[in-house]
Amino acid sequence: MPVRITIAQESVTAYLSGEIDHHSAKGIREEIDDTASRCLPGELILDFKDVTFMDSSGIGLVMGRYSLMQELSGTLRVVNLSGHIRKVMRLAGLDRLAVLEKQDLRKEVKRI
Repeated sequence: MPVRITIAQESVTAYLSGEIDHHSAKGIREEIDDTASRCLPGELILDFKDVTFMDSSGIGLVMGRYSLMQELSGTLRVVNLSGHIRKVMRLAGLDRLAVLEKQDLRKEVKRI
């Protein structure tokens, strides 16, 4: 399964894995949206630590979850980004919508 979701108090964390492309994005979106709509979290965290590939569907995934969290009056954080995926997201302007945190091998997460 390309997404595992945990719920903790005011936040929902979606641990993404494998490839995020047009084949997998729909199922990931639906599972995250269903959980967020039920839990109404103050924060949604998308963890990209185990993502090996992402095309433009990954950009759409993040943008859509940003819109969802705006509707829920919450915030979005995108964490554990590899250098390449972080660069793609920044070029797409996602750093203006959400907090992007890169993966740092010395520490768990480093804010960019």
